[in-house]
Amino acid sequence: MKYYIIAGEASGDLHGSNLMRGLYSEDPRADIRFWGGAEMDKVFREHQTGTGMVRDYKDGAVMGFTQILLHAAAFLRRFSDCTSDIMAWHPDVVILIDYPGFNFRVAEFAHKAGFKVFYYIAPKVWASRESRVKKLKEYVDKLFIVFPFEIPYFSRKGVEFIYKGNPLIDAIDNSRAMADTRESFLERTGLPDTPTIALLAGSRTSEIGVMMPVFMQFADMLHAIPEYSDYRFIVAAAPSRRLEDYAGYVRDREYVSIVFGESHSVMRFSQAAVVNSGTASLECALIGTPQVVGYGGSPLNFLIAKSIIKVKYISLGNLILDRHCFRELLQFYFTPENLVEEVRRMIEDTAYRAGMLDGYSQIRQKLGGSGASASVARAMIGELGARDC
Repeated sequence: MKYYIIAGEASGDLHGSNLMRGLYSEDPRADIRFWGGAEMDKVFREHQTGTGMVRDYKDGAVMGFTQILLHAAAFLRRFSDCTSDIMAWHPDVVILIDYPGFNFRVAEFAHKAGFKVFYYIAPKVWASRESRVKKLKEYVDKLFIVFPFEIPYFSRKGVEFIYKGNPLIDAIDNSRAMADTRESFLERTGLPDTPTIALLAGSRTSEIGVMMPVFMQFADMLHAIPEYSDYRFIVAAAPSRRLEDYAGYVRDREYVSIVFGESHSVMRFSQAAVVNSGTASLECALIGTPQVVGYGGSPLNFLIAKSIIKVKYISLGNLILDRHCFRELLQFYFTPENLVEEVRRMIEDTAYRAGMLDGYSQIRQKLGGSGASASVARAMIGELGARDC
């Protein structure tokens, strides 16, 4: 079978890599062609079957309404390249992973061209732009969802779906970080043996530009407090970025380090984490590190987002529990002063910390057990009627 997979950002690359492992396991002769990143490419190279990567997702990841407008021409070129490639390769199925701004366009094209379309990791239509539900019904043959709160939502909307749990549990539990030791982590990264605070700014240029200045002011303020003067602040850099993307913000702060390719270990061995909203926040919860989520953007983007987003929380963990397990500091509340207050509370208030960790256990329980990626792969192959291929 020929599988054409499209992932447009770091989280999609991670989930795509685990899905590919499942597809290769269930269909050893799988021919996989994909738009993705290093994680998906690593799986492809392990198996050496299939066509491989067409384009790296980092060539096209943007965030925010104004950024999308500025990159419109490049977006259209990527879309044209993608659709031409699909037509030339003629896959048995097109599998879209999240990334709705691009993937909805591909879904419409692929459906009208006669290809079967699967959507893995549902677009967050339950949060905003609910009109896209109509497109899911019209252009997607089967939706594969990953959150329990999506079950009643898509049932009410009449969208056919399959739920096999959340693949992030497998990604975390099978990662090097969970088998790692603090000693090996420090030796590998060259970091000193001091308490640490994890800083995760996201992977997009626009996110980094908003988050890093506040992160650095927060680090300065906390470092100036005597009982925190020996703490080190670790910027867990996105694998798709370069050192230059962060170094200009860090400058000569000797108590701030930039580490690539170690996000899960940075979280695991830190006393607390300050996390940009997104998949990293749920990863932090599954790893078990107390966190505060921050989110900021341009005033225009924030006003637009506020007018269309319908959910009570922006963090997946809080959405899963339908309550605040950890704080979300948004826009005007995302300040270094508020971060200092919250991080100190997570470290110093043992009851507060314990309550957050108990919430993490509930999040994990609600997401279900392990094996989600393999189960989704089996379900996809079953939908294609190719179990015996």
